[in-house]
Amino acid sequence: MTAPSKPVLLTGASGNLGRHLAKTLAEKGWTLRLTDIAPFPDPLPAGATFVKADINDGVALLRQAEGCAAILHFGGVSTDQPFETVIGPNLRGLYHVYEAARREGARVVFASSNHSIGFHERPKGNEAKLDYDCAFRPDSYYGLSKAYGELMGRMYWDKHGVENVNLRIGSCFPKPIDRRMLSTWLSYADLTRLVERCVVAIHAGHAVIWACSNNPASYWGKDHRDRIDWTPLDSAEPWRSEVEAITADPVSERYQGGGYTTSEYSRKTPSPRDAFDLEG
Repeated sequence: MTAPSKPVLLTGASGNLGRHLAKTLAEKGWTLRLTDIAPFPDPLPAGATFVKADINDGVALLRQAEGCAAILHFGGVSTDQPFETVIGPNLRGLYHVYEAARREGARVVFASSNHSIGFHERPKGNEAKLDYDCAFRPDSYYGLSKAYGELMGRMYWDKHGVENVNLRIGSCFPKPIDRRMLSTWLSYADLTRLVERCVVAIHAGHAVIWACSNNPASYWGKDHRDRIDWTPLDSAEPWRSEVEAITADPVSERYQGGGYTTSEYSRKTPSPRDAFDLEG
């Protein structure tokens, strides 16, 4: 597959997923501009440059985005954290990303998360899986920031024509490590192929992709993967015998967001499946 003719900016380059993408995309001949608030911990890949910067600094981000074909936005807070920790990088920082994309005519690939919909219950039996247009039901301030990010992408598409692909990442690790990941796991190789297709696809518009591998137990259904011609090749099933154990927490087991739903959880009974109903 031909590498993009223009540079691609990768935020969050020093994180686990950023480091993987920096390595694998550089190996494909991409010209990368890497940035993170933390130093880049690995040898710099061929064809890549790194600038240490805070995405709260809009001017710095604008400079890095000059002449770029796309912005892979993997920066910001990436775990369940208090609101004051999340608000700066995940809300203000995202605004700076979209302003840079608007100015440069660049496509945004946004590392969203399954935690934007984490309080949907896990499907049972033949119950329908969630489609891309399901209601947001964030399970944490982190998940709330990802819902905000997807909505910002929709606004910038409607108002400015900025193309964006929102990757609702499940659980991206070298292998599944618990029972929930039989449904949510995304292999590193499938992540690279997905990001590659997001950038090189001719048209993206405003798209939502359930970013998980080809897992038969997946919670998720329809999305826009056909638009970018992506099919996951890996599966969590080979690890089923290793991770079949169920956790002892009924809240974690009930909802798609798993452990994130239990943080500061104070309800006495579960919320209804329809968020606007009084009774479940």
